[in-house]
Amino acid sequence: MKKFVMFFATFILALALFGCGTQDENEGYDYDAIPDTMESADGNYQIAFVTDIGQLKDKSFNQGTWEGVKRYAYENNKSYKYYQPANGNTATDDDRYEAMAAAANGGADIIVCAGFMQANALAEAAAEFTDVKFVFIDGWAMGFENISAIVFKEEQSGYFAGYAAVMEGYTKLGFSGGGGGTNPACRRFGYGFLQGASDAAVEKEVQVTVKYSWNYGSTFSASAELQTMLNGWYSTGTEVVFSVGGSMCQSAFAAASANDGKVIGVDVDQSGDSATVITSATKGLREGTMVALGHFYDGTWATISDVAVSLGAAENAVGLPKETWSMTNFTVDQYQTLFDEVVAGTITIDDDTTDAETQTYQNITLEIIE
Repeated sequence: MKKFVMFFATFILALALFGCGTQDENEGYDYDAIPDTMESADGNYQIAFVTDIGQLKDKSFNQGTWEGVKRYAYENNKSYKYYQPANGNTATDDDRYEAMAAAANGGADIIVCAGFMQANALAEAAAEFTDVKFVFIDGWAMGFENISAIVFKEEQSGYFAGYAAVMEGYTKLGFSGGGGGTNPACRRFGYGFLQGASDAAVEKEVQVTVKYSWNYGSTFSASAELQTMLNGWYSTGTEVVFSVGGSMCQSAFAAASANDGKVIGVDVDQSGDSATVITSATKGLREGTMVALGHFYDGTWATISDVAVSLGAAENAVGLPKETWSMTNFTVDQYQTLFDEVVAGTITIDDDTTDAETQTYQNITLEIIE
């Protein structure tokens, strides 16, 4: 049975102990100044990162997690290395296990694994390498004392994005999701987006259309097919697309650029990657990763052992980046009021995505693209 624990107090304490700060406090930090490769005198590395499918520098999920790993390691004088499973976007459970085993045999004390597809390999590796700790980003408690999961309330971040888009004045929206509709985090982003757009549409008394698709996103990668689909959306009136799925954003940026359209980024602030980005639905991948590493190295691993640490607006772990705001009608002050209402519980956002595509949303016409 999965064991989900809301560890808000632990998260706040961890931020204070390890100085990794909130998302707002981390804006402007130069992660590129920290090298991706580190020379180790003995050939061993204390902290390892096993990537999800897609590129290490995907400007999204992998990259955000990796930046948390290397920043913690760099600032705490730990050796570090990343491992990418063989066979790229077609990596198997065996490929992922082999990457974890290589990291463990390479001296890793703790291994950070990104993405829900790591689960089967993680179970095998954790059972074999019992002296090694594992951090399961976007995962769940698995019944192993040497695994801790860090999860996020993506539905809240998606809600902020959908609400902001409609309040900004957009009424023709698109959602393009990764994982083929099976990735829990992507599904929560999408479901929150629909809820936020609906609430804003009701508030503004406008009707909104949303094209909604998981097509061409199963590998979280850019593709000609995905770009062609999004080109079609923009050319027939879609104004802004919420692109959720690693390197898929490259297809969205290209299609938006070609059609004078706009994009909402995901996971990390993607405003610097394309002029088409009006905002990004972020989550604290760097911060959550650093918190877990901090618990290991300060001897408090037991407090997060075999639990899923769930982080949301209350921990400032999800939201829209205010420093790179490019919207003009929906203001930062209005967003802050909305954010505070979510934190206070005045606004509640459903996270059960079971019927997300079949629900009726007020003032929303939902077009599922299959």
